[in-house]
Amino acid sequence: MALGVEYIQIREKDLSARELFQFTRAVVKSRGGAASKILVNERADIAFAAGADGVHLPSRAPRETLPGLIVARSCHTDQEVQQAKADFVTFSPIFESPGKGRSVGLDALRKACQAPVPVLALGGITWENASACVEAGAAGIAGIRLFMAHPRE
Repeated sequence: MALGVEYIQIREKDLSARELFQFTRAVVKSRGGAASKILVNERADIAFAAGADGVHLPSRAPRETLPGLIVARSCHTDQEVQQAKADFVTFSPIFESPGKGRSVGLDALRKACQAPVPVLALGGITWENASACVEAGAAGIAGIRLFMAHPRE
């Protein structure tokens, strides 16, 4: 999807299961005809029940087997990426990012992108360094602060 948001991850760790289900259901319904896929952080049961498109799991979580769900994983090492049983992974932190530990850098991203799974670069991504991530082989970028900031002009 050119210049579009392919995935939206619902990552609300402080909500009860009921609240997370209701919120996810509302997001799914409000999507309308938009092509963006909705993923729920760590709760395949809620993703499935609320009609979301998939789940985003930690690298070591067991693969969920609910039919039709996209499975994404968070990875922080090349080994985790290589072993990921997922439709795609996020690999982080590429650059310095508050609270995310030591950055892995573009060389590690380049190596991780040799895995047989699409890799999204995450962590410290800015409009200025996003293209370097894609040039290193990333299938795309992921972020939070990047999309909260004003878009480049």
